[in-house]
Amino acid sequence: MHKPSLALTNYTLNFGPQHPSAHGVLRLILKLTGEKVISADPHIGLLHRGTEKLLEYKNCLQGLPYFDRLDYVSMMSQEHAYVLGLENLFNLILPIRAQFIRVIYLEITRILNHLMAITTHALDVGAMTPFLWAFEEREKLMEFYERVSGARMHAAYFRPGGVAQDIPEHLLSSINKFVQKFNSRIDEIEELLTNNRIWKERLTNIGIVSQAQALAWGFSGVMLRGTGIVYDLRKNEPYEIYDKLVFNSVIARHGDSYSRYLVRLQELRESLKIINSCLNKIKPGNYKLFDYKFVPPRRHVLKKSMEAVITHFNFFAKNIQYKPGFIYTPIESPKGELAVSLLTDMGTKPYRCHIRSPGYYHLQGLDFMSFGHFLADVVTIVGTQDIVFGEVDR
Repeated sequence: MHKPSLALTNYTLNFGPQHPSAHGVLRLILKLTGEKVISADPHIGLLHRGTEKLLEYKNCLQGLPYFDRLDYVSMMSQEHAYVLGLENLFNLILPIRAQFIRVIYLEITRILNHLMAITTHALDVGAMTPFLWAFEEREKLMEFYERVSGARMHAAYFRPGGVAQDIPEHLLSSINKFVQKFNSRIDEIEELLTNNRIWKERLTNIGIVSQAQALAWGFSGVMLRGTGIVYDLRKNEPYEIYDKLVFNSVIARHGDSYSRYLVRLQELRESLKIINSCLNKIKPGNYKLFDYKFVPPRRHVLKKSMEAVITHFNFFAKNIQYKPGFIYTPIESPKGELAVSLLTDMGTKPYRCHIRSPGYYHLQGLDFMSFGHFLADVVTIVGTQDIVFGEVDR
């Protein structure tokens, strides 16, 4: 009589690119021993649009909307890295009101991102209710986007020298009402997840990243702070008015998926603290730098001055002429260190533009993070990395 073999069979499995838990068009080739992962090979490029190459053919303003499309969950933070790079290149100093407006919207964007990250991760693991609650709150935040820019997602609101237009009347009071109520929404999500036995079993000790691994693989943001390393560009290399605001850099100690969940949850509260501080400190003033070399003249100036008309025409026909130089500008985006490198010559378009997207670095660590875990845990790990493929493929 033939005895059945007890040896485990090795499988090669395609996870995606159409998988609903892949958080984008990720094709993941998994090698399995039974249900345990022995290697994970991420294949990207299925969304690649050549953004960096396209930017070589666009002037300052034409290039801006491309950044909204990279991380389409945290749009204004993508714009911010680009305009901040241009401002550093030209040594522009912004009006203080413009900086306050930017920080308010950067933290609104962080809340938008983390609500999506936490609750879609919960949805991947099997919890549907937080997802529905979070998207109700995200609608309110996207309305704030719409009221300043006319667009719910691809705002193109940040501009070199400030923002496109001033905040409409009564918008700050609407944001204040949201801030006062939102803490209780966080409490509801936390009550459902933080001490939930199933949630903790699915996340605790899954996808552990040590401090040495995080540094070696170029991790940043929540992926880095989840290991206990205190590094936040808003504090370590402050920009805008972050050095004038009081807030904490949130860390966790264990480097697992549960630690990263706790960091993102607490960062929601810190973002509320920052927005509240900005609402109390913002004062009337200019919303952008009215230097007509970098910002087109106002309409009433055009009626009085022929030189202003010529400047206005040149600004939109040719845009700003670069000086030869190189700049690397990092910001603390919701997903980690997002940076724009600009290499310029004497033209009106950059000679080279490179984007450092945090998700690209985090995805590289998927192999060692998922080694030895079960197939179902891969879904948890991809979710906790908070990947959006617009920025990974760019």
